[in-house]
Amino acid sequence: MRARSLLAAGGYNGFSYADISESVQISKASIHHHFPSKAELVRTVLVLYREEARVGIAALEQQIPDPLAQLEAYTGYWARCIRDGTSSFCICAMLAAELPAIPREVADEVRGHFQDLGAWLASVLAKGAAQGLFFLRTSPEEEAMTFMATVHGAMLSARAYGDPGVFETVVQPLMRRLTSR
Repeated sequence: MRARSLLAAGGYNGFSYADISESVQISKASIHHHFPSKAELVRTVLVLYREEARVGIAALEQQIPDPLAQLEAYTGYWARCIRDGTSSFCICAMLAAELPAIPREVADEVRGHFQDLGAWLASVLAKGAAQGLFFLRTSPEEEAMTFMATVHGAMLSARAYGDPGVFETVVQPLMRRLTSR
């Protein structure tokens, strides 16, 4: 969806219905017919984004039982997206920076994404610690917040430097720290 890529590029206030209309060659009236407000459009995009994330995580857990390999697959996904330009930034991370200025229904979806991702990461970290793969310095929940902040910061740094390789440069020390005593 074009709105999703516009959100990743510039956040909530970085696009308009006119931008979508122009890029997909439909009238603004048609967009307004389906999404009476920008908040409803963005909330719908986020609901779909969160569902894709849930499906992706479930598939990852089913296909890759090893917790370390799961985290590597997760960071590898973002590294590939950034490198090939598929998705250079998590739209919820982008919108989190705008939380004070975005509508409540949009902010609720953003917070929900962070809660979902944090819970999954905490469970992966707890499993990995129980198996002796990870050596956590704090609780799995706190480590999950650090992991999310590092991954999202790595996205931001890669964007700021204009260098997709910066993402992995930032994330790799975190992975090493998790697996070192």
